[in-house]
Amino acid sequence: MQDLTVLALESSCDDTAAAVVRGRPGAARVLSSIVLGQNDLHADFGGVVPEIAARAHAERLDICVKQALTQADLPLSAMDAVAVTAGPGLIGGVLSGVMCAKGICAGAGLPLIGVNHLAGHALTPRLTDGVAFPYLMLLVSGGHCQFLLVRGHDDFSRLGGTIDDAPGEAFDKTARLLGLPQPGGPSVQAEATKGDPKRFRFPRPLLDRPGCDLSFSGLKTALLRARDALIADQGGLTEQDRADLCAGFQAAVVDVLAEKTRRALALYMAETPAEPVIAVAGGVAANTAIRAALETLSSGTGTRFLAPPLALCTDNAAMIAYAGLERFAAGQSDDMALSARPRWPLDQTRPAMLGSGKKGAKA
Repeated sequence: MQDLTVLALESSCDDTAAAVVRGRPGAARVLSSIVLGQNDLHADFGGVVPEIAARAHAERLDICVKQALTQADLPLSAMDAVAVTAGPGLIGGVLSGVMCAKGICAGAGLPLIGVNHLAGHALTPRLTDGVAFPYLMLLVSGGHCQFLLVRGHDDFSRLGGTIDDAPGEAFDKTARLLGLPQPGGPSVQAEATKGDPKRFRFPRPLLDRPGCDLSFSGLKTALLRARDALIADQGGLTEQDRADLCAGFQAAVVDVLAEKTRRALALYMAETPAEPVIAVAGGVAANTAIRAALETLSSGTGTRFLAPPLALCTDNAAMIAYAGLERFAAGQSDDMALSARPRWPLDQTRPAMLGSGKKGAKA
């Protein structure tokens, strides 16, 4: 198969991104990857404001595309196709990306490929390490948390997922409750390193039930009550109180993810993969405590643990370009009727997870 070169756009939440990837399924390389964040635009609001995000995407997408082509040192005419995140996500941002991609394709006469944002995350191990199917993927981020059995570029089985808050959203809310800066994940992790994880014994939701589904809303509520009790007793929080609360919260998240991953791994191993792999993607994958727990779990079962570089764990267009490359190599593409979708479950055989997180709709 001849190498393909794909330009991609990503705008599902608050990162405007464009990238160029070249290669073939299981053997591709990133030629450029541009991500323009919006943290400064949303900092005063304690979370992502969809209208502000959509407007910023519309203003920045063409800039991102130009920078991605310049970094790759390639003209638009060298592209074989244009891929774009068509969902799930904040609909205004997704729509901005889809319309921009349609304009590029119409003007340059290039094929259009709509990509599921979650498929981009789920196929990242194929881009970075050429992992063979099937493998187990834990997608854990600000808006999503799912265990996926990845059998092919468009063959995903959801083994479980969050029924309410995603872990990243729970970290963000915890940071707000404790007066820590956003994004909450790095802030809570930094505080947790200075705290005692045993001082506050927070609940481990759903561990008493079978299956791989997760819940983090009750954990957040438990932390809120512990904080309020401290304030009522002593008139405020000390620095050590804050660190201990973060450590206890993080320990609970780690325990839940480790146990649910163990269950998902048992289901995956029933597929008797020749070279078993468990991969993790999403911004929360950067948490060192979570990563260490998953590494320990995988080593104990003889399973290879894989976490892509942080730049490819968080939202980016390189993963969208690669997922588009896989689709295009399989003879799949879209026309100008491609729609932006706020919800788009990867596993079409199961209903969409309920609820909507701060960083987008569950899928």
